[in-house]
Amino acid sequence: MRALQAGGEVTKGSDVRTSEYAIEPLFLDRWSPRAMSGEPLSEADLFTLFEAAHWAPSSGNNQPWRFCYARRDTEHWPRFLALLAENNRVWCVNAAVLVVVVSRSTREDSGRPLPAPSYDTGAAWAYLALQGWMSGLVIHGMAGFDYAQAAALLCLPPHHKVEAMIAIGRPGPQETLPEPHRGRETPSQRRQVREVVFEGSFPP
Repeated sequence: MRALQAGGEVTKGSDVRTSEYAIEPLFLDRWSPRAMSGEPLSEADLFTLFEAAHWAPSSGNNQPWRFCYARRDTEHWPRFLALLAENNRVWCVNAAVLVVVVSRSTREDSGRPLPAPSYDTGAAWAYLALQGWMSGLVIHGMAGFDYAQAAALLCLPPHHKVEAMIAIGRPGPQETLPEPHRGRETPSQRRQVREVVFEGSFPP
């Protein structure tokens, strides 16, 4: 499903991207717009995204991902919005939900360290992003925010790590974006596959 804008549609990634090998169109179509309408999301719409993330692959089924969220027009919203770097805050003001993504670094049953909690949490984020695109929503992951402040705001328990933030919303007109974001509102390209995949070892 395309993410719908008021008065139009968000560009599909496949309108400007091509793949070297045959893949499902969803992987080309999904990208990370910034223009959002400010409309709220229902709890069912929001938790559909978390449900998708919940089914991501997980080493030993430990499911180390955690999501803390703030909906706009709630007491939590201003504090989450304040975490963002100004370059992100200027367009996230029109999001419906802001999410802080957290990973747990130890097993809950034994306390033993997990080998790759960030890896698993990244898989959960990808599932959430794909479900969001299929649901016609804007899903935009970010690293531009204050990690230490986020940890303090969330009262982060021991053995937990802040990984990223996500802006979620319904698509809005590109004209609502400040410059230079307006000019970046298009699917990004990728390196050639063989630039990042090597048989046996890295090239000399």
